[in-house]
Amino acid sequence: MTDTIRWGILATGGIAADFAHDLKLLPDAELVAVGSRTEASARAFADRFDIPRAHGSWAELAGDDEVDIIYVATPHQAHYEATALCLEAGRAVLCEKPFTLNAADSRALVELARKRGVFLMEGMWMRCNPAIRKMLDLIADGAIGEVGIVHADFGFPGPTDPLHRLRNPELGGGALLDLGVYPVSFAHLLLGKPDTVAAHASISPEGVDLNTGLVLGYDSGALATLSCGIVASSPGRAYVGGSLGRIEVPPLFLRPDSFTLYRNGGDDDRPEEFNLPVTGIGFAHEAEEAMRCLRAGLVESPLVTWQDTVEVMEVLDAARERIGVRYPGE
Repeated sequence: MTDTIRWGILATGGIAADFAHDLKLLPDAELVAVGSRTEASARAFADRFDIPRAHGSWAELAGDDEVDIIYVATPHQAHYEATALCLEAGRAVLCEKPFTLNAADSRALVELARKRGVFLMEGMWMRCNPAIRKMLDLIADGAIGEVGIVHADFGFPGPTDPLHRLRNPELGGGALLDLGVYPVSFAHLLLGKPDTVAAHASISPEGVDLNTGLVLGYDSGALATLSCGIVASSPGRAYVGGSLGRIEVPPLFLRPDSFTLYRNGGDDDRPEEFNLPVTGIGFAHEAEEAMRCLRAGLVESPLVTWQDTVEVMEVLDAARERIGVRYPGE
């Protein structure tokens, strides 16, 4: 693997553009190709970001031997198809969250990557965020004692158009997969896989969740209270409470550049501020991690492990079962 990692982007929507912007900030990354379902869309994206090669199909991009790794930026329902296509071609993949529509598809992609010996990682930028990583280090060192409570929320007034991707079940719509994956991942970072999952939601006429609350229970006695929604604004904060203190993460907790540690009692009973800047929008950190893994010859990131990704999808599956949301073909 050379010092410069050559990237391709599969799809040309808004999140693909955001990723391309952040990739330009990394001196050891080179964006060399883009692929879309149409040549016109790929060419327009390539012209916009000065990308040398535009492919008019996903298969052409996957078969481009001048590409080291592909970022899959399609809507949720196409993540499985696009990622499988790239892995079958022997191409490393960073796939945008949520990894797939359900845990069964996530497990299938993991098995394919393992069989082919190809790098695969979910693009969960929060797990690569410098502030989140520092927070986890402090908690591991006992800064707040044993974790007993986790809270996170993410919501905003969303679209009313039933054909919008957030409302359309054909596109894996709903608050849970698009927004709820962040609170669930935050809780998983701190407490692991829950032993019980409770959920309640309001459901749209199209059959997707609009406003969802979850309570995750753990045999240790710990609880995680989480919410997500596309009907109203929420603070976008998170906190972690432990036996010796707590940590508060300001909005937006999924891409923070700071957090505050409060220790209980004694001379240390004062807030400690930690500031760790985010590069670009936040995609740069997951790209850096993927490139580090490629250079090290890894097929799996220790920051965003396959097990982590599958377990989070299992929680989302359980929540959807509780609230009665199913996607076409399931």
